Amino acid sequence: MSTHLILSSVIFVALALILVGVFLLTRYLGPNKTEDKLKNTVYESGVTNPVGSTNIRFSVKFYLVAIGFLLFDVEIIFMFPWAVNIMELGFAGIIKMFIFIGLLFAGLIYMYKKKALSWD
Repeated sequence: MSTHLILSSVIFVALALILVGVFLLTRYLGPNKTEDKLKNTVYESGVTNPVGSTNIRFSVKFYLVAIGFLLFDVEIIFMFPWAVNIMELGFAGIIKMFIFIGLLFAGLIYMYKKKALSWD
C-alpha cells in the first residue's frame, strides 16, 4: 500500500471521529429542549396573532411553477460554460446544445399543454 492511501484513510477516519464527537458534544453542551410558550408562538411578518388557520393547502400550481423555474434556471448553468468554450467545442458542441435546448423547449411545450402555466 502506498503512503498516500494510508494517510488519506487515516485523515478520513479522523474526520469521521471528529464529526461524531462534535455531534455528541453539541447534545450535551447545547441548549436543552424546554417547552417555552413564547418560543413556539407563531410570528410571521410582524403579526403575532394570525387570523385563521395556519395549516392551509397551497395549489399544486405553485409547485409546478417552482419546478419549472428550477428546470430553466439549471439550463443557464449548463449554457454558460458552453458559451465560454464554444470555439473549442466546434460544430459538434453547437449540435449538442441545440439538442439540449430542443429538449428543454419540448418540456416547456409539455408544461404549456398541461396548463401548468395558466392561472385560473
